[in-house]
Amino acid sequence: MPLLLLDLDNTLLPRDAAFRAWAQDFLLERALPPADVEWLATIDGGGYVPRSTVLSAARRRYGLDDSLDRLLAHYRRGINAHIHCPARNLDALRAARAAGWTLGIVSNGSTGAQLEKIRRTGLGPMVDGWVISEEADCLKPDPLIFEIAAQRCGVAPTGDWATHTWMVGDHAPADIAGAELAGLRSVWLHHGRPWAEPGYRPTLKAAGLPEAVGQVLAARGAPSPRPAVRAGATGARRGSVAGRPVAGGAAVVGRPVVSGMVSSGARGGAVVEPGPTAQSGAHHGVQFLPSAPDGGHAPSVAHADGDASSAAAAGSAVRNRSDGFARRPDGRTGATPPPVPLPVRPSSSPSTPAPDAPAPRAARAG
Repeated sequence: MPLLLLDLDNTLLPRDAAFRAWAQDFLLERALPPADVEWLATIDGGGYVPRSTVLSAARRRYGLDDSLDRLLAHYRRGINAHIHCPARNLDALRAARAAGWTLGIVSNGSTGAQLEKIRRTGLGPMVDGWVISEEADCLKPDPLIFEIAAQRCGVAPTGDWATHTWMVGDHAPADIAGAELAGLRSVWLHHGRPWAEPGYRPTLKAAGLPEAVGQVLAARGAPSPRPAVRAGATGARRGSVAGRPVAGGAAVVGRPVVSGMVSSGARGGAVVEPGPTAQSGAHHGVQFLPSAPDGGHAPSVAHADGDASSAAAAGSAVRNRSDGFARRPDGRTGATPPPVPLPVRPSSSPSTPAPDAPAPRAARAG
């Protein structure tokens, strides 16, 4: 069965629209200028600026007496109240399911925040599995996170699994570079933006998720752009694929294949530099355990829309087909069934910071 992996924020869910809605409430409640939504959206950085930075700046700008903790609590409640999955996106997932696709979510973010979004928006029953960078201790664009996602969706990341797998996302340095490194085909959601990365390209481009899913379904029989790359490869091959039409009028974009990349930076300013195949935050002996931990954050953190305490509650309603949850061997103690090993490869580079987390790590804050 073919596998379709999807990013969460600004792919499945309109995260930036939810932030703007929270910002409007924030300003209205405090009788502040409504036009300052643009100021808040700018400092938000699409979710890749730490929440403490965003809210501390707002506190100084408006001379607020509220504590930072109070503002953070207000933000987390507000962003969750406004997040939703558009009906057209849910319809696209149903269409993919009806066409025989296995579906999974791959998100860079904090476990509690992202699971709460999946639970609140009804995405849990729509997909076969998910992986979140914090609990997996592994960030996109590391190919390992896509292998973890495949296994959680019930697809063994061995043999030619990559040739039957697509990745859809809006963030080029994480979603599209990650797909490139893992040997997957990809669709980039451009949201009206021009493509700006010279070292790699998506297979296809789309304005939104329904169009992207339609293109993937139409291109199902198209050959993989990188048939030589397999799960567990230690480096990408050089080469290129000529542009070719596929069924339904979608065009497969010719993409030069780079020799390997290491991601540095974040949304809107990330740089993909030549180097060894990305191993940012790769596991060393990570294992599946049968249930979510009650707390315990992995070193890599991304979105911070919600607090960690929501992870267990959200996890109870959001399951992986494999019933697995990535944990390091030194995690929570207690009796557990024999673990199932995750794909593991030697790490060739240190962990890459995630763009929106508490210092000094950065990933996406939400």
